[in-house]
Amino acid sequence: MGATLKDNIAEALIGLLVVIAAAGFVAFAWARTGAGEGSDGVALTARFPNIGGVTLGTDVKVAGVKVGKVTGLELDPTSYQAVLRLSVDSKLKLPIDSSAAITSEGLLGGNYIALTPGAEADMLKDGGEIAETSGAPDLMSLIGSVVNRSGGDAPAASPAPADVPPQ
Repeated sequence: MGATLKDNIAEALIGLLVVIAAAGFVAFAWARTGAGEGSDGVALTARFPNIGGVTLGTDVKVAGVKVGKVTGLELDPTSYQAVLRLSVDSKLKLPIDSSAAITSEGLLGGNYIALTPGAEADMLKDGGEIAETSGAPDLMSLIGSVVNRSGGDAPAASPAPADVPPQ
């Protein structure tokens, strides 16, 4: 008629396992997205003419190694440039003449900010600005210039007839 004590215990254990598995997935997602990371990094800003494909959380890398992320972006109403706020690992000491470029991880990959350390002895401090920047390339313009350069729409020249003697 009713459920036995043994059935109730089995159902409770299965429920407990489901809750533990769900908590594990949440913890994994939290760690994987970096949502739990503190703000122990150095805050830097960089101005770009074009940030196509860059959003909050976009990686910041040096030599292909992730050293930070984009924490803010806004448009400067005076210069019409995109101003990115970056959080970079505080253990990383970047010279003041370092540069930043928006780069792609491949043909179909996402964009990231590539930092190239400079050679100056003075280092960027918290709140500093990276002056030398290079924006995201416009792929449609690049494709268009290649097509135009190769003469994509130009008709092929007709060959001279072979039976006509030269004059």
